[in-house]
Amino acid sequence: MTNLKVGDKSPDFTGLDQNGEEVSLANYKGKKLVLFFYPKDMTPGCTNEVCNLRDNYELLQEKGFEILGVSADSDVRHKKFIEKYDLPFPLIADVDKKIINDFGIWGPKKFMGKEYDGIHRTTFIIDENGVIANLFTKVKTKAHAEQILEG
Repeated sequence: MTNLKVGDKSPDFTGLDQNGEEVSLANYKGKKLVLFFYPKDMTPGCTNEVCNLRDNYELLQEKGFEILGVSADSDVRHKKFIEKYDLPFPLIADVDKKIINDFGIWGPKKFMGKEYDGIHRTTFIIDENGVIANLFTKVKTKAHAEQILEG
């Protein structure tokens, strides 16, 4: 769905996390960032994905990765999601879909025969210099950390 590819400079972004604090790409300069976009808090696939990242958080950090999630849910909903599943990483509330559109992952989807517009589950690995080092458009929600680590 996205037009971005490995080797492209990551779009710059700034958003508010679950606590209303500003988070931007600049916060991760000099670090490897796992920037994952997911459709909706508290849904089965998204819960599987965040719990897999949570369960492998220390291992991912040992390998030099920071983790940041983005969806169009509100900061209040993100806060509940984080508390319910004890997530150790921030989630950006991109309610106006600016970041989502900048990364090109909003578009037509099909579910149970119905078409609608939504977020295409996509993960970008952004290197220390702000360049896309890898991206996953076919995210394995129950084994996403393994996908990231295997590169």
